[in-house]
Amino acid sequence: QVQLVESGGGLVQAGGSLRLSCVASGRTDAMGWFRQAPGKEREFVAAISWSGVTTDYADSVKGRFTISRDNAKNTMSLQTNSLKPEDTAAYSCAARRSGFRTISREFREYAYWGQGTQVTVSS
Repeated sequence: QVQLVESGGGLVQAGGSLRLSCVASGRTDAMGWFRQAPGKEREFVAAISWSGVTTDYADSVKGRFTISRDNAKNTMSLQTNSLKPEDTAAYSCAARRSGFRTISREFREYAYWGQGTQVTVSS
């Protein structure tokens, strides 16, 4: 069982930046970030392969967010720039089971989840 803990959320003005981090208790393979705003469904944000070579982004964040990972430290990060009010949501990191190295936009394919960190962007 892998435990994930996020940090780095907060309140920021539109146009600002935040760096979200996710620390895993053990080795993980493909990982991703998802977000959920009140009254809305959970949506894919970004994903990264174990090697870090392959990444994927939702169209709504492409060019503004950057996902990265440091396997030596069992950490994954999401640099969020040029934040917009519509980015306001609870952001959760997720990891696929060991052996599943391909990235996915489907939240059902992730076995491990963090508790989430709130990002609020004011206009």
